[in-house]
Amino acid sequence: MQHLREPLETRTALITGGARRIGAEIARGLHKAGINVVIHYRSSIDEAIALQQELNTARNESAHLLQADLLVLDTLQGLCEKAHGVWGRLDILINNASAFYPTPVADATESDWNEIVGINLKVPFFLAQCATPYLREVRGTIINIVDIHAERPLKDYVLYSTAKAGLIMLTKALAKELAPDVRVNGISPGAFLWPDSMSKAAKQQILSRTLLKRKGQPSELVGAVLFLIRDADYMTGQVITIDGGQMLAP
Repeated sequence: MQHLREPLETRTALITGGARRIGAEIARGLHKAGINVVIHYRSSIDEAIALQQELNTARNESAHLLQADLLVLDTLQGLCEKAHGVWGRLDILINNASAFYPTPVADATESDWNEIVGINLKVPFFLAQCATPYLREVRGTIINIVDIHAERPLKDYVLYSTAKAGLIMLTKALAKELAPDVRVNGISPGAFLWPDSMSKAAKQQILSRTLLKRKGQPSELVGAVLFLIRDADYMTGQVITIDGGQMLAP
C-alpha cells in the first residue's frame, strides 16, 4: 500500500543533543523546513534556551526543550512521552547525542566504556524502543548520526570508533525489526564542525585527506537529514556517508 506523505508542517522531531553543534544545526534546518522540534539537552541550558528563543521568534510555539541525562535509562521513557505530548505526535527521532574523547588502549577505563558506548550505542537502542509506539502511529522515521570512523577507526579513539560501528549495525537491525511501519537510516559525517581543542595543523591534515579539500557545511548535512525524512520513503537500513571523499583517501 502506498504511503500518503504528510506535509512537514504537521510533523514533530525529537533531536538528542540538539542544543549545540551538529544537533543545533539539524534543529535549525528541520525547523526552517516547517517541522516542530523538541530539543533535548543535558547540561547546555544556556545554548538550549537561546536556540529555543531563536526558533520560536521565527515561528511561535514551534520549539520545545527537554532536559535529561540519557545515561540514566529510567528517564528515557518519560523523555519520549513528553516529546510526544508537546504536539500530540512524534514523527522523527534523531539520535545525535554523542560522547567523543580519546581512549588509548592502555588508559581506557570501565567508566570511559560505560559513557562512550552508552551514549553512542546503548542510548539510541533504548530511545528507539520507547519511541517506536509513537513512530508506528505515524509511519515515522529514526535517523542515527554515525561517523566515518565507524568504518575507518580513529587512532586513540578505540571506544568511540567501536561504539559507532555498533550503531551502524543497530541501524540495520532496527530497520529490519521495525519494518514496515518505521524506517531507520543513518548519516555518517566526516569533517563538519571541528572539536574546540583541535589545532590548525590537525585541521589541515584532515582536509588534505578529503577529495574535495574542504570541510562540510552544516547545510549539506541538514540536506541529507531532510532527504531521509521527506524524500526517502523507499529507503531503510541504509547509512549515507557525507565526507567529501575522505573515506577514499589513502
